Amino acid sequence: MTIPDCTVRPSMARHRRFVAAIVIDSIGTGVFVPVSMLYFLATTSLTLVQVGAALTTAGLLALPVGPLVGGLVDRYGAKPVLQAANLAQALGFAGYLVVGQTWQIAVCAWLNSAGRAVFFSCYGATVTALAAPGRREHWFGFLGSVRNLGYALGGLLTAVAVSFGTHGVYAAIVVVNALSYLTAFVLMRAVPNTRPGVGQDAAGGWGRVLRDVRYLSVVAHQLCFAISLFALNIAIPVYAVDVLGLPGWTAGAVFTPNTLMVGFAQRLVVGWLGGRIRSRVLAAGHACFASGYLLFLAADRVAALALAVGVVLLGAISYTFGEIVGGPLTSTVAAESAPDALRGRYLALNQLAVSVAGAVAPAALSGLLSTGAAAIWLTLVGVSVLGATLATTIGKVVPAAQSHIGGVQCRRCAQGPMPAPCLNERASPSS
Repeated sequence: MTIPDCTVRPSMARHRRFVAAIVIDSIGTGVFVPVSMLYFLATTSLTLVQVGAALTTAGLLALPVGPLVGGLVDRYGAKPVLQAANLAQALGFAGYLVVGQTWQIAVCAWLNSAGRAVFFSCYGATVTALAAPGRREHWFGFLGSVRNLGYALGGLLTAVAVSFGTHGVYAAIVVVNALSYLTAFVLMRAVPNTRPGVGQDAAGGWGRVLRDVRYLSVVAHQLCFAISLFALNIAIPVYAVDVLGLPGWTAGAVFTPNTLMVGFAQRLVVGWLGGRIRSRVLAAGHACFASGYLLFLAADRVAALALAVGVVLLGAISYTFGEIVGGPLTSTVAAESAPDALRGRYLALNQLAVSVAGAVAPAALSGLLSTGAAAIWLTLVGVSVLGATLATTIGKVVPAAQSHIGGVQCRRCAQGPMPAPCLNERASPSS
């Protein structure tokens, strides 16, 4: 049921520089990620195995960084930590221009991986501080759309640039990335730095965070959701082309609806879902993931090539709906479930779940894929079932998951007393 009166839209006017910083950051990331391996193979004498080992080592060594900076966010606010992450990534990309050995790539890649981990650990705290209760799902949805379109634009620019294939083009991509992070650093100077108020209770530190069983269930749910998110990049294209033997363009056709739907529809879908209970929508998102996985499995049983392509694309669309409805809500629930004084630590722990999923997913999903179609897709259906179960669980014990999307009273209700409670009324989210 759509309730237009209750739709709350993010105000870009007040925080346009923060939005611009996110756009620039995402375009830069979208430009480099698709060609990261190609860049090092084209500009160094190292082998594919050496480059892969350097990047993997850097990613693993960066895992503890997010939790370590959680205390800094609680003490000094998210803004200076975000700016430090921007500078670290600018330095890392500048270093890519001169690397030639495995350890040098590992050091520069660590700066970039650590910077990304810090960025996403601070990102939720920043959005939560800038957006009022009731607007946070819309802000996370809006920024998710912006980032996704930025990645897509960056990927398009890369496709054009790589067609030339020269050393100068690769170097230009790296320079653009470094400059994008410096620009984001400058833009972030105008973003307010919100810190916990005087007198708020930050006692207990990490011990208090790790003893919060209810929040650990939120983190476990985030882990399940993140595993599904990594399936798009790692398993689905390989499965479509290498396992099913579909045309190579199918891999791109899988990404296209995902990019367009997340980029253009996520904000609209969040508005349409206004008034619904968050935990139930999260469970529905996992159901969409599971439906997509079952369609991928069904494609393995289809003999006709055209029909198999259609089934895979339907699976990708169902999967994308899971990402659309679940992404903003997982971020909002994680942010609002944390006490203000320890939000940096809480969100750093939540982001660690995403980082762990990112580190484990390539080996785990590729191993399952090599075992067979049933092994990978039924396993991921199991992950979705577990995710839906956890969403239901936190809906019973976590106030932020019990709240309604939007979390504010509609304008029609606020115009005056009514003889009976308005059905559009929403409960305030709990922080």
